[in-house]
Amino acid sequence: MHINYTLIGKRIRELRMIQGLSQESLAAFSNLSTVFICNIENAKKHPSLASLISIADALGVTMDDLLIGNQTNQPEDYRTDIDLLLYDCSGTEKRFLFDILKSTKNTLRQNDWEILPRPAKSSYYPRE
Repeated sequence: MHINYTLIGKRIRELRMIQGLSQESLAAFSNLSTVFICNIENAKKHPSLASLISIADALGVTMDDLLIGNQTNQPEDYRTDIDLLLYDCSGTEKRFLFDILKSTKNTLRQNDWEILPRPAKSSYYPRE
């Protein structure tokens, strides 16, 4: 099994920056060194499970949020990214963005602009 430590590091950096934390702050909150956080974000060191749990706790996220993209079979590849994007939006902004996304999806399908095969039907997100 291959673990993509580069992806994990990018996710940690992304989540840290969204929260406005420095590497020093994240290190302090997770009881790890700043150098270690930097090395994790740059995939120079491979964090242990205990370190990842400490980082997830410090960021207030789940382990899924840190590890997303590492499993080969993920039906919800972009769910966390979309949740993060919508996190600070008002209800009106969320509705507006949803309408844009829905229209874009419909346009892609109507014009046969599919790049990748559609995923199998999901019980979480029924097709229209």
